[in-house]
Amino acid sequence: MTLIEIASLFEERKLSIIEASGLGKDALHIYFGLALFLSIRLVWRWRGGWLVAWLAVLAMACGGEWLDMTAEHSQSTIQPDAAHWHDIWNTMFWPTILLLVGRWLQPKAKTEAEAAAPTERSGEDAERRFEQA
Repeated sequence: MTLIEIASLFEERKLSIIEASGLGKDALHIYFGLALFLSIRLVWRWRGGWLVAWLAVLAMACGGEWLDMTAEHSQSTIQPDAAHWHDIWNTMFWPTILLLVGRWLQPKAKTEAEAAAPTERSGEDAERRFEQA
C-alpha cells in the first residue's frame, strides 16, 4: 500500500466518522486529542506519563495533518498552511493545558514516615484532634 493510498483511506475514514457522529472537523480533533491523552495517561501512571501522553497527541496531530496534506496533494486540493496549523492547535490545546496543570493533579508521594505510620486511627484520636481544634 502506497502513502497516497494510506492517505486516501485515512481521509475516507475521517469523513465517515464526521458523517456518523455529526461532529465538525474541529470538534473531532479536540475529542481525539483528549481521548488519546487520557487513555495514555490512564495506562502510564508513573513518572513522565504527562509528557508521554502529550507527545503521543502531538505525534497523532502532526501525523494526521501530514496524511491530510498528502491526500490533498494527490487530489490537487491543497489547503493553506494556516488551516493545517489550526487543526494542530485544536488538537493540542486541552492536552497542553492538562500537561501544564498535571503536576497539581498528581497526588503527592508519601514520605517514609507517612508510609510507615498506621493509617487507621481510633475514635479517641479523632476526639483529641477535635478538642484541639
